[in-house]
Amino acid sequence: MSENSPRRSAYSRLLDRAIRILAMRDHSEKELRRKLVAPVLTKNGPEPIDAPPEDVEKVVAWCLESHYLDDARFTRQFIASRSRKGYGPARIRQELNQKGISRSDIDQAMFECEIDWLQLAREQAQRKYGEPLPTAFAEKVKVQRFLLTRGYLMEDIQGIWRNFAD
Repeated sequence: MSENSPRRSAYSRLLDRAIRILAMRDHSEKELRRKLVAPVLTKNGPEPIDAPPEDVEKVVAWCLESHYLDDARFTRQFIASRSRKGYGPARIRQELNQKGISRSDIDQAMFECEIDWLQLAREQAQRKYGEPLPTAFAEKVKVQRFLLTRGYLMEDIQGIWRNFAD
């Protein structure tokens, strides 16, 4: 072995890296690919990955076959996690799209999730603005703007005041 050659093959280093990445949390396939080819931070600064693209493809294929990587599972968990943090469906869809999840997979997961977005929007508004929610126009606009930035749909936001008697 020459001085510059690593002790392990590029494939085995990539596989170890992929397993470490996926051990922390689920990732989408696009996220994993991006992280696998990203430079590694060392004491001497960032060092580029010297693995050929074929090795990256083999590692991703192995992760898919071994069920370590599953975009559908990732999508379901991501929706549940972000909704618990108070984000609405529009924001969650946008984030999933950025993570490389297809529109059809997002639609399917959103359809299957049993989240009451109207109730979540009401809870977020009450947490921020207190109970009872304001009824004056200027204050309602502030609540609506807040909920829109959190990713809730206008129909859910308007439903808060429509179903005020609930």
